[in-house]
Amino acid sequence: MKKLVTALAGIILVTSLNAQTLEEIVKKYSAANKYDQISALSTIKITGKMSMMGMEMPMELWMKKPDKIKSVTNFNGQEIVSAFDGTKGYAVNPMTGSTEPVEMSPEQIKQIENNNLFQDYLANYLKEGKLTLLGDDNVNGKPVFKIEAALDGGNKIDLFVDKDKYLILKTSTTINQGGMSMTADSYMTDYTENNGVFIPMRTTTSANGMEFTIAFDKVEINVPMDDSIFTIKQ
Repeated sequence: MKKLVTALAGIILVTSLNAQTLEEIVKKYSAANKYDQISALSTIKITGKMSMMGMEMPMELWMKKPDKIKSVTNFNGQEIVSAFDGTKGYAVNPMTGSTEPVEMSPEQIKQIENNNLFQDYLANYLKEGKLTLLGDDNVNGKPVFKIEAALDGGNKIDLFVDKDKYLILKTSTTINQGGMSMTADSYMTDYTENNGVFIPMRTTTSANGMEFTIAFDKVEINVPMDDSIFTIKQ
């Protein structure tokens, strides 16, 4: 009996030593993604393209510390724009039949903010109490931590963090709109450091039977950016 108790105590000790808290995982994620380097920058501009159904659409991301962000995608000579100036967000999408700017909802603003490299959104979610460690999983054969982020409106994101390098290998976003639910799975690859910015250079997303890829080509830092860039004229 004494040996059994000793053995069980040893197993519990090893398990507790190997187990990592959500706080530890997020801290290692922030370090792996080199947010300390990014915090020393003032602006980031990323150029790339979106590929979907045999079409390639040039795109740009503009970011200014701490919370301004703008994305521009060119489709057949027309620009699809989303911009957040730190207070309000507006979007222009000619695909809807109108070129008038529309104010973004809080949920839409949160989505575009998640692309802002000056915002460590995983650490922010942790501070807001929106993260839950669901356990272990695997992505393409790699062991990962599965973390759920609860969003406003009953939406959620499952994040799959590599246990070895603490990089996000996959996200699974579930959005509920108008009584309908849609899930989009995104896979991040080709993590590369560019001028102090460490990001996945390629992201492939599938949703509702459709697939598109975003590939970054160029990363520029400390490019002069006037605040007016992030304001859409109404």
